[in-house]
Amino acid sequence: MNRPAVTIAIAPADPAPTLVEKAVVEAGAAVSDLDEAQGLIWVGGPGEFPERLPAGVEWVQLPAAGIEEWFTAGVIARHPGVRFTSAAGAFAASVAEHALMLLLAGVRYLPEHLRAADWRQQDFFPHVGTLRGKTVTIVGAGGIGRALIPMLVPLGAHIIAVNRSGRPVTGAGIPPSVETISAEHLGRVWPHTDHVVVAAPATPATRHLIGADVLARLKPSSWIVNVARGSLVDTDALVDALRSGAIGGAGLDVTDPEPLPAGHPLWSLPNAIITPHDSNPPQLRLAAFADHVQANVERFIERRPLLAPIDPALGY
Repeated sequence: MNRPAVTIAIAPADPAPTLVEKAVVEAGAAVSDLDEAQGLIWVGGPGEFPERLPAGVEWVQLPAAGIEEWFTAGVIARHPGVRFTSAAGAFAASVAEHALMLLLAGVRYLPEHLRAADWRQQDFFPHVGTLRGKTVTIVGAGGIGRALIPMLVPLGAHIIAVNRSGRPVTGAGIPPSVETISAEHLGRVWPHTDHVVVAAPATPATRHLIGADVLARLKPSSWIVNVARGSLVDTDALVDALRSGAIGGAGLDVTDPEPLPAGHPLWSLPNAIITPHDSNPPQLRLAAFADHVQANVERFIERRPLLAPIDPALGY
């Protein structure tokens, strides 16, 4: 029997067959030792990554969508001749669903409803809102943003999608009416924005992208949802805006610092919803990553462009 021409290693090795191993085989490649491999599916962390790779390794698939830790650890810089791909987009549906949950919970005044111990309709009515007719700005219209847009459109929201290029965001369920702008023109959207979803990569350029100046330009009813990385939002400025009522609230699956320490002001603010970075829990993550691996191994075998290529110059 002829063996597949393409060999893929999975490391650190797991003695039991995994979904990732099955994905590699179903894509048409053979699972091999690292010394014999042309591609490497890495399922560990950056601290465990080899200092050197065998000369035959052309491509490495990393397990994370956000790969700033891999840059900090020098993993990508140590292997300039190797193509690296992230898992960006693999977990988009789960994270987008979580973002929608946080946004709806805020707009519908759910935190106060959950705290209530008596029937206070008249107190709550003025604060309960809707997404219908409201403008939601999605900062970072990559995989998560593209998955979120078709969830928001049926609710009647108008979408402003912000990406690096300014090219129109397209895809299944994304209507032509979605407005796309480039990140360099981001300042123009704040006066027209009702709510903000942060889904951009964490890079030096995006640190504190949402700071005191942006928060001051939003509406008192605006909610900010962050499902990207905590560093994109200035935490101190956010706490001030939440305390003063400058914005309606914040739904945060990521924070800076992270984990958010006990006693931090965000825990006690009634207009802050904190979830512990669980928009992509392990029971959902592995199957989604395996699908991503299968698609990329197929592309590697066929010499087609790989999904989620990492550009060292951009930092993601």
